[in-house]
Amino acid sequence: MAGTVEGDHVDVVGMWVTADGHIRQELLLDGRYAEARGERRNAYTGRYTVTGSHLDYVDDTGFTATGDIRGGVLHHEHLVLYREQKSS
Repeated sequence: MAGTVEGDHVDVVGMWVTADGHIRQELLLDGRYAEARGERRNAYTGRYTVTGSHLDYVDDTGFTATGDIRGGVLHHEHLVLYREQKSS
């Protein structure tokens, strides 16, 4: 599912997961994120900003990373994450 565009930014808020479900990255409305790896909740936390379809991440430890939404898929460094669909 492609994100919606608000102004000049893609809507990225929600849960993004790898195909195998091992990595789960929740992008929150307030510009914070929490990433789980396997059973390790909040393995990484920090903040993110969105410019168009590009994301810049700053981990709480100071580590930085980037990502891009292409075709509704989040390409975050070497990871490929898909928006989790909510069950109705």
